[in-house]
Amino acid sequence: MKKVLAGAALAALSLNAFAADYSDGDIHKNDYKWMQFNLMQSVDARIPYGAQDTTYLEFEFGGRSGIFDLYGYVDYFDVLGIDGDDRDNSDNMFMKLAPRMSLDALTGKDLSFGPVQEVYLANVLNVGDSALVDTYWGVGSDIMVPWFGKVGLNFYARYVDENYGADNESSWDGYMVSFNWFKPFYFFDNGSFISYQGYNDFKFGADEIDDQEGYANHSLESFHGIYWHSDRFAAGYGLKYFINMALVEDGDRPNGVLQDTTGFGHYFAITYKF
Repeated sequence: MKKVLAGAALAALSLNAFAADYSDGDIHKNDYKWMQFNLMQSVDARIPYGAQDTTYLEFEFGGRSGIFDLYGYVDYFDVLGIDGDDRDNSDNMFMKLAPRMSLDALTGKDLSFGPVQEVYLANVLNVGDSALVDTYWGVGSDIMVPWFGKVGLNFYARYVDENYGADNESSWDGYMVSFNWFKPFYFFDNGSFISYQGYNDFKFGADEIDDQEGYANHSLESFHGIYWHSDRFAAGYGLKYFINMALVEDGDRPNGVLQDTTGFGHYFAITYKF
C-alpha cells in the first residue's frame, strides 16, 4: 500500500519511481494472486431490462504471473432460491474475465512515460448463461494518479458474438474505456483498513445496434465503494450509477414493456478471502 503523496507536484516528480522494470530478465518478481467469495445483495441494480434486487454469490479473483495480469469473477444470482428474488427463474450466471499481457515484461524494456507505468495488450470476455458472449480487444495501462496511486486505464474495441438475437451479433460494434482503482485511505492499529474502490466502464459508438428498437449506442456503469478490509474478511457498500445499462435504451417500450436502465443501484457485500 502506498502512502498518500503530499500534493500533485510531488506526485508528478515521483511518477517514474513505480515504473515497471524487467530489464534484469526476472519477469516473475512482481507475481501475486488473490481470490475471494463475496456474498452480495443488490438493490435497484439495472440488470437489463429494469431495476432488480437479488442476492448472489460472487467468486472473484486476480493476480500476476510473468507477462500476464488477470482479473475476473463469476456471479451466481438468486443464490438463496427465494421466490421474491427478481432473478428467480431467470438467468442465474454471469462471468467476466479480463486478462492483460504486459508489453514491458514481454520485451524486457521500460515502456513507461509520464504517468504511464506499464503498457499491456488487454482483453475482456463477458459470458451470460443464456445467449450473451461479447469480447473487448485493445490496449491497457497502469498509470499513477495523485492520491489514488496506481490505477488501471484501458481502451477496447468491442466484438459481439451473441447478444440475445440483437442486430449486432457477429460484428464489431462500439468501444469501451475502463478506469479502475483501489485506494486504502484509513488504517487501524490492528492492520485492517478502509478503502475507496471502484470503476467506470463507458461504452460508446455502438452504431450497429443504435437503430434497433430498445437499444442505445452508449452506456455507463460507474461504481464507487467504501469497504473495510482485514486479512481474511471484508465488508462494505457500493453505489453504482447506470446510464443505458448494457446499451439497453432507458425509457423505451419494446413489446410494450418499459425499460428502466438508468439510475442508482446499491450493493452490500460480505467477503471471505483465501
